[in-house]
Amino acid sequence: MKIVDVQCFPLKIRPQEIYLGGRPDDEAADYYYRPEYRCVYSRKMETCLVKITSDDGQVGWGEALAPVVPQVIAQLITHLFKPLLLGASPFDSAVLNARMYDSMRDRGHVAGYHIDALAAVDIALWDLKGRLLDLPVHQLLGGKFREKVPCYVSGLPRPTLEERCELAREWQAKGFNAIKLALGYGVSEDLKNVRAIRDALGPQATLFVDAHWNYSVSEAAQLSAGLNALNVSFLEAPLLPEDVAGHAELRRKSAVPIALGETERTCYQFRPFIEQRAVDILQPDVGRTGITELMRIATLAQTWHLQVAPHLSVGLGPCIAASIHVAAALPHLFMLEYQPPVLEVANSLLRQPLRCEAGHYALAQGAGLGIEIDEQRVRESVWSDVC
Repeated sequence: MKIVDVQCFPLKIRPQEIYLGGRPDDEAADYYYRPEYRCVYSRKMETCLVKITSDDGQVGWGEALAPVVPQVIAQLITHLFKPLLLGASPFDSAVLNARMYDSMRDRGHVAGYHIDALAAVDIALWDLKGRLLDLPVHQLLGGKFREKVPCYVSGLPRPTLEERCELAREWQAKGFNAIKLALGYGVSEDLKNVRAIRDALGPQATLFVDAHWNYSVSEAAQLSAGLNALNVSFLEAPLLPEDVAGHAELRRKSAVPIALGETERTCYQFRPFIEQRAVDILQPDVGRTGITELMRIATLAQTWHLQVAPHLSVGLGPCIAASIHVAAALPHLFMLEYQPPVLEVANSLLRQPLRCEAGHYALAQGAGLGIEIDEQRVRESVWSDVC
């Protein structure tokens, strides 16, 4: 069994609503800077899919979380990884994973786009192995601890607090009783938002806060004290992701659990946060780690009795499906993230939709990731020529 082809599909899809809220503008540039988050976002849904074909015609699909310039991922896979993959057995995935990681480590590329590209290939190899063996990925990972995966609604993308409260009530009425608020607008403003949502949903709702790396240790400690009074269940990304010592100090002061990890890609990056007791809940993203590395991170977390809540933002079909399989296979799962507008776009690329209802993802049935990509729809959304 050999790999005979690797193709990349950098996609840009125009959604009905911009990620985190707002309407698309056909005249505006794709990328814009959000000063409140000190980060560039796209007005489109962007990602990079990879398709790996074996010599018997079977294919596996993977995806990198690439919400900005996905063509970079495509170039890395095509020119750096494809020569390593062609002629290899898909069942040598651990060897291939190591070779891809090693290919640029002495040049310092142990994070960023290089590892994102590796993640996409890794997911595709797991999908391909599952299809060749006629087994779902969660079975290859050792089995499922749950039949369906609990999740929380991530973000309430409405312009006013009143509208956000109304949207939260709508989700609660649909059986989603856990919601994460995308905040980071100042301690007073954040607490005002959380208090309003708490009043709207009642004490039975589970609330989380994503502060988007906007606070100092003292500010985050002040915020945490207010969040604890409002019974918030975790505070995500309170400090800049480079500040391990600051997170450790904050965790000692905070009664609210600290969550982080979407910016980290390897167990080596998670290790100092774990060893310095700077985190309570780890949030690796399979579109940035791949399945192989996420399971390593999860094992490391388990040895320190920490929970894992996989991050899931603008990844589309393969990324979401891989996240669900991994979440089902984790004994110490906290919850999985759910982005309703993103799932809608993701399903437009699939022949059968992924389902998330009443606070739970359904585990996709079938071999591999259990999804069927609509390749014609994918090709219609390619940003540039297929590599």
